[in-house]
Amino acid sequence: MRHGKKFNHLGRQTAHRKAMFANMACSLIEHKRINTTVAKAKAIRQFVEPLITKSKNDTTHNRRVVFSYLRNKYAVTELFKEVSVKVADRPGGYVRIIKLGNRQGDNAPMAMVELVDYNTTYNPNGAKKKKTTRRGKTKKVEEVVEITEESKETN
Repeated sequence: MRHGKKFNHLGRQTAHRKAMFANMACSLIEHKRINTTVAKAKAIRQFVEPLITKSKNDTTHNRRVVFSYLRNKYAVTELFKEVSVKVADRPGGYVRIIKLGNRQGDNAPMAMVELVDYNTTYNPNGAKKKKTTRRGKTKKVEEVVEITEESKETN
């Protein structure tokens, strides 16, 4: 029975699990995306999203609370200076999990965990691709117009 089991223990003791989450969260904040197993990805999302929400309100108390979880002052600084500015208008859902397939060695399901606002591929406000036309139809039309204008000028 699963009475009172509210989160995945991931086969680790409490101290090991908390240390692993702190390390993974610091890596996620520093690199903006990490690759891990699907189970750890879902667990790290529950760990890091409340911390990002706390970082929106930059107070000494919130910094100390976040530091007690992360235990890395550089990650806390980056979280409060850069990440919180980007996610200021987002009401939640700061982390995206993308499944990558199975790992070669042990066939474990892998996933990429990333901060949503730092991916320009999925972000509509990010860098936009140039529109391309197929087979240069617009170029031909422009050339025809130029040729007709030149022929009118010579006549």
